[in-house]
Amino acid sequence: MKNQINVVCFGEVLWDIFPQGKRAGGAPFNVAYNLSRLGAEVRMVSCVGIDSLGDTLLSQINSWDITTNGIQKDDIHPTGTVIAHFDEHNEAHYDIVENVAWDYINTKEADLKAVKEAGALVFGTLAMRNKTSRDTIFQLMEEARFNVFDINLRPPFYDVKTIKEILHKVQLAKFNKAELRLVLDFLGKTYVDEDDSIRFIQDQFDLPEIIVSKGSKGAIYYNADTHYQYPAVKIEIKDTVGSEDSFLVCFLVKRLINAPTDEIMTQATSLGAFITSKEGACPPYTLEEFEKFKAEHPIAKEQIITNKR
Repeated sequence: MKNQINVVCFGEVLWDIFPQGKRAGGAPFNVAYNLSRLGAEVRMVSCVGIDSLGDTLLSQINSWDITTNGIQKDDIHPTGTVIAHFDEHNEAHYDIVENVAWDYINTKEADLKAVKEAGALVFGTLAMRNKTSRDTIFQLMEEARFNVFDINLRPPFYDVKTIKEILHKVQLAKFNKAELRLVLDFLGKTYVDEDDSIRFIQDQFDLPEIIVSKGSKGAIYYNADTHYQYPAVKIEIKDTVGSEDSFLVCFLVKRLINAPTDEIMTQATSLGAFITSKEGACPPYTLEEFEKFKAEHPIAKEQIITNKR
């Protein structure tokens, strides 16, 4: 059952190709999938090729009750793929194929209208590696009431100048620990500690809200005057792909209805752990299953830290 939350996600939809098969993926799409699971209305703005991979991907997305009206079709460039390779230590390495359909997402009036009406626009850096998609996201940002920047740095597919421009325009940015340090490097700022780093970025860009996901160390959230640190939920990890995306999703769902911060962070931390306990970034699940997991894996309230600025 859908709620009143309406979000537009922009960027790559693709196939992650593993030795054992393929999975629908792309960070913005992982966000869209989990938003839909939590009952939000989602419009995914992207592009696929006119090929069998594109047809299969659209069919898969439709089967998950996510509208494909915002997914364009490109008769020149193929559907995006990421090829996973495993070395002798079983460590995964990913080849993000270039010059694919989602590099060429054009600006459409229907998408501009959808963004203007939505509660939030969510996007990352990867889809900005090509000028066509980059120009489109900048146009969409101008129409959005709440811009959410999911940093997702994938070397060499990012541009420091573009990242700085975007940080000046967004209302919420999400980093992981490595990305936080990289952005500090871009700014010529020496890392002292998390608090100093995050407040520096907030002041530098007049950025109202920042989330930092810290894996097994939990997550932190900064707004204009307070910072909140929440511990990770203790679980058996099956797959970390998509856990950060799902954390952002649940944070956003609660944030857009102005829920209390404790409820926002508890839900977000719990969903991130829940997805980590399953295989893949887009596992099948119901709200009832998530609520059961949350009841069985409560947040350690005594480990929550709240500090005023």
